Amino acid sequence: MAAVAGHEDTRTRLLATALRLFTAHGVEGTSLQMIADELGVTKAAVYYHFKTKDEITEAVVEPGLRELESIVGEAERERRPGARIDHMLAGFVDLVVRHRALVALFSSDPGVARALEKHFFGKESCMVGMMTILTGPDPDPARVVAAHAAVAGIALAGGSPDLAHYDDDTLRESLLEVGRKLLGRPRRRG
Repeated sequence: MAAVAGHEDTRTRLLATALRLFTAHGVEGTSLQMIADELGVTKAAVYYHFKTKDEITEAVVEPGLRELESIVGEAERERRPGARIDHMLAGFVDLVVRHRALVALFSSDPGVARALEKHFFGKESCMVGMMTILTGPDPDPARVVAAHAAVAGIALAGGSPDLAHYDDDTLRESLLEVGRKLLGRPRRRG
C-alpha cells in the first residue's frame, strides 16, 4: 500500500511540476528533462510514469475535463431549461476560476490544444453537451454565437494574466455577470 501511495505522490508532484513548467515555458518549450530536473529525479523516473510529453499534457488537463463532464451531466439533469443554463454557467465559471493557470494554457498553447481536441471537440464531447445546454433546442444563429462568445470569453478572461490580480470571488462574480448578459439570463438577486 505504501508503494502505491508513493507512486501516486510522485505522479501528482510530476503533474503539478509539469503544469508549472508548461505555464512558464509552454508545452513545446518544456522538455521531459526539465520536468525531471525540477522534480530532482532522473528522466527515467519520468518515463516510468509517462512515455511522452503528450501523455503528461493529457494527464494535466484530464482532471479539469472530467470535472467539466460532471458539470455538464449535472446540468443536463436539471428539469427546467433556465436551471440547466444557470447550472452550466455557474459550474463552468467555477471551474475556470479554480483552474486559472490551466485555462490560460488551454487558450494559448498548441500542445494543450492537441490534448484537448480528442476530449473536448469530438462528436460526443463536453463542448457539444455544454453548447446544447446553453443554446437549447433549435437555436437561432444569434443564440449559438452568444453561447460560444460566453464560453470563449469566460475562458479567455478567466485565464488572462491581466486579470490575475482579482481574487477568486471578484473574478467569479464578474464572469457570471458577463455570462448571464451574453446568454440573456436574468441577474441573480443577492
